[in-house]
Amino acid sequence: MDKIPMTAAGHVALEVELKQLKHVERPAIIKAIAEAREHGDLSENAEYHSAREKQSFIEGRIKEIEGILSLAEVIDPKTLSGAVKFGATVTVVDEDTDEEKTWQIVGEHEANIEKGLLNVKSPIARALIGKDEGDSVEVRTPGGEKSYEILTIEYK
Repeated sequence: MDKIPMTAAGHVALEVELKQLKHVERPAIIKAIAEAREHGDLSENAEYHSAREKQSFIEGRIKEIEGILSLAEVIDPKTLSGAVKFGATVTVVDEDTDEEKTWQIVGEHEANIEKGLLNVKSPIARALIGKDEGDSVEVRTPGGEKSYEILTIEYK
């Protein structure tokens, strides 16, 4: 399988989530299932079924995170420079509204547009990759065509 690129911060965040799931959530749900079992008839026990459902979700998420981490390729943006590539923090200006935006291009498992973390596979990131400061890019987004000019590219 292909390696999954991610930043060190994204890797740490997944490790923290995994530790939380394994050492806090999993034991808590096992305890909740044991308590619900004590209430008798399991076929009509909503607490039991709810706890089992949550346990299933937790176990699935643990397996998913372990899979991601086993394929992770941590890339340190500080070692990079030049045109836009994975890990770059790019400041652009919308050529129609003059609104400035700053995004860091990260792996899909750490992307969060509200926090300025742009999925490397997103249309905007794909349009920016390979471009330099001063270049203009056209991006087809769900909201329509957008034009951005790249103001700065940083690797931090």
